[in-house]
Amino acid sequence: MSTTARRHPAEHGWFSSSHSNNGNQCVEVRFVESAVQIRDSKFHRDSHNAGLDEPIITVAAPVWTAFLHRLLAGHPHPALVVHTSPDGSTTLRHEAVHLHFTAEEWNAFVAGVRDEEFACV
Repeated sequence: MSTTARRHPAEHGWFSSSHSNNGNQCVEVRFVESAVQIRDSKFHRDSHNAGLDEPIITVAAPVWTAFLHRLLAGHPHPALVVHTSPDGSTTLRHEAVHLHFTAEEWNAFVAGVRDEEFACV
């Protein structure tokens, strides 16, 4: 994996895989100093979430890089836990934060990981 991201984050810093459906429903990532944050774009579109704190996973850049390598190799990561259901939907968990993605969202994210779109800058 390269050490620089090929994608250019949007003005707000959050970006998704080029394989996502125009950012409507996707895994979103942003780089903040020496950390990486992950969120679910659906949270903003779901009216049931009004007034709730947005669930965001934050990890140090080295943890993120190790996670990406292990994800591509098919090995579990001790800090970022991935659970895929029989229907292909995937939950990403770090400590008490759980993010839930559809099969299409997770597949687009993994395709972006393969294309090195999420490598730390």
